[in-house]
Amino acid sequence: MRKMKGFLLVCCFIPLTAFASGPEMRLDKAPLHPTDKISLQRGAQAFVNYCLTCHSAEYMRYNRLRDLELSEKQISENFIFTGQKVGELMTVAMKKKEAKQWFGVAPPDLSVIARSRGPDWLYTYLRTFYRDDSTATGWNNLLFDKAAMPHVLYQLQGEQTLEVQAEDNGHGGTHEVKKLKLTSPGVLSKAEYDAYVADLVNYLVYLGEPAATKRTQLGAIVMLFLFLMLGLTYALKKEYWRDVH
Repeated sequence: MRKMKGFLLVCCFIPLTAFASGPEMRLDKAPLHPTDKISLQRGAQAFVNYCLTCHSAEYMRYNRLRDLELSEKQISENFIFTGQKVGELMTVAMKKKEAKQWFGVAPPDLSVIARSRGPDWLYTYLRTFYRDDSTATGWNNLLFDKAAMPHVLYQLQGEQTLEVQAEDNGHGGTHEVKKLKLTSPGVLSKAEYDAYVADLVNYLVYLGEPAATKRTQLGAIVMLFLFLMLGLTYALKKEYWRDVH
């Protein structure tokens, strides 16, 4: 029995030690606005311009963009560049086998990437690329080391380089601190680029669950209805049992 307790105790602590085995980069909070349809439209435009060339969204159809107050004509003219129809899925022409040969790994489908990674992870990832000549693409990422994906937004953000500095850890020693420095400005300023990425991440969150906002609104209405029914039911119960007591 003691051996069993000891075994269970060890099993409980193994995940904790693994989690604490190394420092993790702090994620920046993604400024999401899930009900802002203008932001979602801008994010959708960024997605089809920069992401959909390599990454698919096979669980989403173009016509769902109508939920963002876009007409089929607007969708066809501004969001579809491959000759596909508005009712078709957001797929890419590149085959996974070819993509693996070119990039070393096939680009993942992005339909539920925000639900898998989280919006804060995506927001931080898309803003922390830097130049690295040791990689095949010439790019690396502070959050995802040796990422196979090149920095497709570098013309907007510019080029960053990695600087490693030694700082006092407060215990008589030093620790390395990695920082990024913008060495070649892009088309957008830092604030403009952060806003651009925020719109893109906002759309990726929408992409993972397009009905999330409506579901939340419907849930609030249902809860309000149930509370009202609770009050009416209690009043009915008091009236029914009044003469009994």
